[in-house]
Amino acid sequence: MDIASLIGLIAGIVFLVVSILLLGDFQFSAVGAFADAPSAMVVIGGALASVLIAQPMPNIIKALKAAKFVFLPPNFDHADAIARIITLSNLARREGVLALEESAQGMDDKFLQKGVMLVVDGADPELVRSVLETEMAFVENRHNAVRAVWDMLANWAPAWGMAGTMIALVLMMGNLTDIDALASSMALAMITTFYGAIVANFLAGPISKKLGTFNAEEMLLKEVLIEGILSIQNGENPRIIEEKLKAFLAPSLRSSGDDGGGS
Repeated sequence: MDIASLIGLIAGIVFLVVSILLLGDFQFSAVGAFADAPSAMVVIGGALASVLIAQPMPNIIKALKAAKFVFLPPNFDHADAIARIITLSNLARREGVLALEESAQGMDDKFLQKGVMLVVDGADPELVRSVLETEMAFVENRHNAVRAVWDMLANWAPAWGMAGTMIALVLMMGNLTDIDALASSMALAMITTFYGAIVANFLAGPISKKLGTFNAEEMLLKEVLIEGILSIQNGENPRIIEEKLKAFLAPSLRSSGDDGGGS
């Protein structure tokens, strides 16, 4: 569970509700005044409709599924990746590169497995780098396609909020003599803009940014693996490989890689 996301969600809701209560003299009916189905339909429904027009359905489905990572983030353990590289380096140093094939068979990291198998098969180092960097680029492209859905929601929700405001103003101008209809239209005009801001700045925008953070972490992990694989192929000393790969980590995390066993 990502504590920051959970705290942010709860804090945002609490601050909004408390602010409404403070401005409404602690009348709980003030909170209910912000619940408006037509406004939600205009903003959420309209923004979703725009995204459906702009994006293919598979991307939208992936984006909705990816939202879970905001609270259940993937684990990118860079120190553990370095330890695995050092273990493979020690094995290659003792028994030769071909000995890595058996270790590669049981790897759950397909990216690392592919790189090791390319080395075992005797591929040229430039080819190894090219293949892995190409796969890395396409992984990032897929991530960006998912983030684009949330970015579009963040960009278009405020616009649909303004559209709702204009709808309400048109209705209001057509019913200036009806006080009840005038009040209802005024509420719709304000609330749609409010909903647009909430969807953009409290939901869609933050989700996109958090997914972008995870993408950066995964790309860094893959860079570590690429450098480690190529270092093994070049026959570098495991201790030197360890120190080289630690440069990718923040200083506070580097000590956790000391148990890699370079020799």
